[in-house]
Amino acid sequence: MTLENFFAENNKIALGFSGGVDSSYLFYAAIKYNADVKAYYVRTQFQPDHEYTDALRLAKSIGAEVNVIDYDILRHGDITANPYNRCYYCKHKIFSAICERALEDGYTTIIDGTNASDDANDRPGMTALRELSILSPLRECGLTKADVRRLSKEAGLFTWNKPAYACLATRLNTGNKITSDKLEKIEASEDILHELGFKDIRVRMYHSMAKLQFTDEDIERAFEMRADIIKKLSPYFEDIALDMKGRKSNG
Repeated sequence: MTLENFFAENNKIALGFSGGVDSSYLFYAAIKYNADVKAYYVRTQFQPDHEYTDALRLAKSIGAEVNVIDYDILRHGDITANPYNRCYYCKHKIFSAICERALEDGYTTIIDGTNASDDANDRPGMTALRELSILSPLRECGLTKADVRRLSKEAGLFTWNKPAYACLATRLNTGNKITSDKLEKIEASEDILHELGFKDIRVRMYHSMAKLQFTDEDIERAFEMRADIIKKLSPYFEDIALDMKGRKSNG
């Protein structure tokens, strides 16, 4: 099956839209193949402002609109407890909110940007998608992350080389309770590192310590800038460590 075939068979669809590489291309493709598509962005404490900005920018670039659903994800104890399967609970809550809003708007078929490279056996969130009958066109059409990046570049989408991104909750290890204060410190620290010119980074939080992960290409520059980095991040963390293994980008 091709995406053109998929959208011919599913011509009226609601899209769970994050502004990332996959859902951005899916949004573009739905419009390209003349589907009646309505995109929903669920804005929670887990998404930093720059991801929201990217989502709006992408939609504007393709002449489309985004429906924003503000959602307090931290009101759910099964999520803030940060269990090993937190992603299941989070994905279920977020897509349930999308399903509810989409149904009100007259859309009964919901899709997401899961691609053929995503390992269903390693992602609790995919269980939630199956339970809610969410369709994944990229996966059904056999399109991998590399395919999506290539097609996005051909389509002129600025997201084609956007680093893979995981929500802010992933910066806290399992069992470390998620709070708004912790998320705000992590987001502020990552924003500072972005302003210093680092693109693909993670700030992992362990109690009052931050472990900074850079790609192999950026580690040396980060080490050279350590005094400036420490000065700027000290208001948020007592201790700051550099992960010498480097960050391996996953797509």
